[in-house]
Amino acid sequence: MDAFIELCVELLQPLGPVRPRRMFGGHGIYVDGLFMALVIQNQLYLKTDDLSRERFVAAGCSPFSYATKTGERQVMSYYQPPEEALESPPLMRPWARLAFEAALRAANTKAAKPAARKKSAPVAKRATRSAPEKSAAKKPAAKKTAAGRG
Repeated sequence: MDAFIELCVELLQPLGPVRPRRMFGGHGIYVDGLFMALVIQNQLYLKTDDLSRERFVAAGCSPFSYATKTGERQVMSYYQPPEEALESPPLMRPWARLAFEAALRAANTKAAKPAARKKSAPVAKRATRSAPEKSAAKKPAAKKTAAGRG
């Protein structure tokens, strides 16, 4: 694990068990099983949502964005914490807590939604026999029951 990832793990550790995982050409960071941060090109980005994003914007934090195949800029809901927050776990704690709470709300929202139903392939229509064919079909022999024997 590289030094910056180790620093991020140390900064987020007060919230719970931290697990970095390689993804997106960087790392995803899980705290207590919740995906709450990205590390891309040695930059930490914390998860935000409608309730927390304004705090990051007001502090002058930048969002994670990338260029799409069409050249458009796609902005994600992950923001860098203030630079001074990278100095110690106590300075990171309020920002990390905002990200953890956003991740928790996202997980609860996802769990509350009903599972999407998969569209099944169209069922082929069963071949049906015409009325004369049905009557001509053999019927299984009726079983004798013990009560019917005399």
